[in-house]
Amino acid sequence: MSQIALTLIFLGIAAILLLRNVFRADIVSILLMLALGLSGILTPQEAFAGFSRSAVIFMMAAFILAEGLKRSGIAERMGRFIIQLFGASEQGLLFGVTAAAAFFSLFMNNVAAVSLLLPSTSGMARKSKVSLSKLLMPVAFGASLGGMATLLTTTNIIVSGVLHDSNLIGFNLLSFAPVGGPLAIAGVVYMALFGRRLLPDKSPEQQLEKSGAPDELIDSYNLSDRLVRAQVTPNEILDGVTLQKSGLRGVYHLNVIALERDERILPIKADTQIKGNDILFFMARPEDIGTENLQSALTVLPSGEWQEDYLSIPGLRLIEVAIPPRSHLAAQTLRNLNFEQKFGAKVLAIWRQGRSIRTRLEKQPLELGDGLLLQGTESTLKLLRTEPGLLVLAEPGPPATISRRGWLTAFIMLTTLALAAIFTSSMTEIMLTGAICMVLIGALSMDQAYQAVDWRSLFLVAGMLSVGVAITKTGTADMLSAMILNVFGSAGHYGLLAGLVLLTVLLTQVINGPAAVTVIAPIAITTAQQVGMEPRSVAMAVTVASSIAFMSPLAHAVNVMVMGAGGYTFKDYARVGIPLTILLVVILLLLLPFIMPIG
Repeated sequence: MSQIALTLIFLGIAAILLLRNVFRADIVSILLMLALGLSGILTPQEAFAGFSRSAVIFMMAAFILAEGLKRSGIAERMGRFIIQLFGASEQGLLFGVTAAAAFFSLFMNNVAAVSLLLPSTSGMARKSKVSLSKLLMPVAFGASLGGMATLLTTTNIIVSGVLHDSNLIGFNLLSFAPVGGPLAIAGVVYMALFGRRLLPDKSPEQQLEKSGAPDELIDSYNLSDRLVRAQVTPNEILDGVTLQKSGLRGVYHLNVIALERDERILPIKADTQIKGNDILFFMARPEDIGTENLQSALTVLPSGEWQEDYLSIPGLRLIEVAIPPRSHLAAQTLRNLNFEQKFGAKVLAIWRQGRSIRTRLEKQPLELGDGLLLQGTESTLKLLRTEPGLLVLAEPGPPATISRRGWLTAFIMLTTLALAAIFTSSMTEIMLTGAICMVLIGALSMDQAYQAVDWRSLFLVAGMLSVGVAITKTGTADMLSAMILNVFGSAGHYGLLAGLVLLTVLLTQVINGPAAVTVIAPIAITTAQQVGMEPRSVAMAVTVASSIAFMSPLAHAVNVMVMGAGGYTFKDYARVGIPLTILLVVILLLLLPFIMPIG
């Protein structure tokens, strides 16, 4: 079998694994790298060369610099300021959060930018009585828009490495600003003026008109449909036993969340003793409570205004959290995590892919992008904020005082970026020096620096760079380039450019940007060289196109990140993202020839 055929087979298997979400993208990247090495397509030096690339060191330094700035408290204050600057109206707030996300993604990872802004966004949304479903998608889209205008984005770094492999000049820190900057501005304006009209309309006022529920979270998660109360029959099997020994949770899968005794509604723990005539509160279906063994022990009571009384227990509050990308909690069940015992919070419901899951939660494996509605106290909220695997969607606490070290951290960050922009040939060394300075001044410890690095992204980039080498070395790029020329070649240079951009955009929606540009970039560069086009201009076009990741939640991790908490479905992303994608593709194709010659 020829090396071209073998390379295509490996790429096809990788695409299937990514499409079916069998493994994470970084694992697929490493498996693909190993397959290319073990099959002899790449030498061991070529297969593992990605780990020694300056692009990987550059990314690592960028993660450390961003974490230092985040720990200084300056980034949080800036985020709050930008969001508050545009007022409390829905349109102003939407513009503010989108612009803030775009700004922060200029110098930090998109996921980090969204994580930084979500607490402030949530707090402002509740103060202004604007639904989070009107704001979370704009935050995610804003991060992707800002990533178009900077080198500090995974896809941009990958393509810069591919250019180096083709003996061409790579991109520097400011290369993307003239092209990506106008696109980012256009995207932010679109979201504020037109996109907001296409977002799900779930404002608290409209929810109140429809259902009379007192709280947006109660309505969004449809709690009233599964909130059931039942009275304990005296002298039956539940009378006098603790919740832990009753089997209500473990055997009957009933989510017991409180009890009423002597006209007082009380929180319940595993060692709480149940007594006759107690009224238990469940998140359950009535038929689950009516099983044969429980028919004589519990009497289901009618619903009514008691639901509102229960959900406003003094000292308890509803808290919403999300499972962000790269969370170690993903794929684990609430029972295995001892979630309630660890955080002192009861999980009332899980929002996943447009629907609320309210029963049988203990055995439900958590997924990336899940939104969890919890019931807890202020102490619970403080504890949740310390868990790196959770993103708390609640108003943040008062901003920390910025110390002299904090201002020094900001100075190091600005100086590093400025020097990297000026001395492009030493860009990686300057970024790493800035990262080390963060550690030397105590902005973060060395252990914290290691923790700040997104090793999954580094392994993804290292693996994908080797794939780019294989596509070029085996002649796969030449073959696929000939096929593309047969389809688009007759349309001229401009038509060929448009075809490559559209192909990149479509691939990005289903297998994510890094995987898409790994395949497209070597082919695009080879095609450009064969027909006399400027390869760096073509590479710029497909790189920026890989950040147009708005039509599907699968297109980028930040889209998945806000999906559960925002209550979004696949249709919501398509409705908002398709017009935005068309707008940006048109602007890109019209703007690029004026910024960079295409041939």
